Amino acid sequence: MSKVIRRRWTSDPAGQTKADRRSCDYEAYVPDLLAERSFGLDGDVAADVAEAETAIARLNVKASALIDTEALARILLRAEAVASSRIEGLDIGARRLLRAEAIRGLNDAPADVTASEVLGNIDAMVYGIEQVGAGDEISVELLLEIHRRLLGGTRLESYAGAFRREQNWIGGSSYNPCSAAYVPPPHELVSNLMADVCSFCNTDDLPGVVQAAIAHAQFETIHPFVDGNGRTGRALIQLVLRRRGLASRVLPPVSLILATWAKDYVNALTGARYRGPATSKDAHDGTNRWIAQFSIACTRAVADATAFEKRAQDIETTWRARIGSVRKNSAADLLLRALPGAPVVTVPSAAALIGRSFTAANNAIAQLVKAGVLRQVNVGRRNRAYEAPEIIAAFTDLERQLASPEGDTLTSKPARPVPQRR
Repeated sequence: MSKVIRRRWTSDPAGQTKADRRSCDYEAYVPDLLAERSFGLDGDVAADVAEAETAIARLNVKASALIDTEALARILLRAEAVASSRIEGLDIGARRLLRAEAIRGLNDAPADVTASEVLGNIDAMVYGIEQVGAGDEISVELLLEIHRRLLGGTRLESYAGAFRREQNWIGGSSYNPCSAAYVPPPHELVSNLMADVCSFCNTDDLPGVVQAAIAHAQFETIHPFVDGNGRTGRALIQLVLRRRGLASRVLPPVSLILATWAKDYVNALTGARYRGPATSKDAHDGTNRWIAQFSIACTRAVADATAFEKRAQDIETTWRARIGSVRKNSAADLLLRALPGAPVVTVPSAAALIGRSFTAANNAIAQLVKAGVLRQVNVGRRNRAYEAPEIIAAFTDLERQLASPEGDTLTSKPARPVPQRR
């Protein structure tokens, strides 16, 4: 039975205002263990789930029909990581991020703190999905390692890869939970609750989309880390979809939709935090509302990702018409196929991307620059990069499409759903 634990908060003399320095009683929410729950879906919710699963599976089966599967997977992963970071207040444009990624590791690459944090999110997500295939185990250790990579090199690196050892909360003052919107379970319960989440993720009793939705909601309810909960919890969604074989090659950028529906996203998560027995009507209704919203977000993400794939294919066709005959599997051919997933490259990064020599990559880039597919940009003091402006525009429009409640391409900056402590 879910419950609240009443605790006493002792005032913090470091608070700037009287409200910050107050003492109070507060209630920390403790959810039921997932292993002890059974879940039933209403008919309309079951239909939403089935539609989402069909859409995700179709995206993965048919992805290679238009553009290179790896390229599509790469750019959608970046869209997902960018959106997940934006929910936490890390806002960065597509071109800025792609340039930062292309020049990462160069000796005089300019420092970009926001880009570095978002790239860390991408690295953490890439690492996670590489560890999990169909039927593989999702472990506590894996989630801790994802979190370690997420916060590595940031100002909160000391908290990376470890569960919190203090009470945290969402909303209100940074100094006390007295006016908090939500107070997660006490820290001493986190380890057991997270072990339960992973055990639940390794079952096959529920549809994969339902399992991903419930696991994400429980993770955010527990809020196991000092920081990075949202990004790690949204990475967990993709791990579950991978493990269940739904998103074996291409991940649906569902975080962009959840960011767009920020208020509804938070309200649905909050509504799933029932009090009392798991068999109650409140528990059933709240969980079904959240699963329905999550399922619809997945379906919408797939639809817009598919539209992006078609646009990228049209752009590649235009490129090939511009450049003329290109020998199959030549460096230029391989680079044309890879650019939709990496629209900003340097000569070394292009060589690594297509598995060819520096000289071959340099010659291919020169050929694509001459044809107007790529254009040179200067980064740092003496480094050159090359970008495909048409794909960058398509990627930007994908973000706008997914970030617009109406599904159009008008700029709609997602709101931050909940204030985060620290």
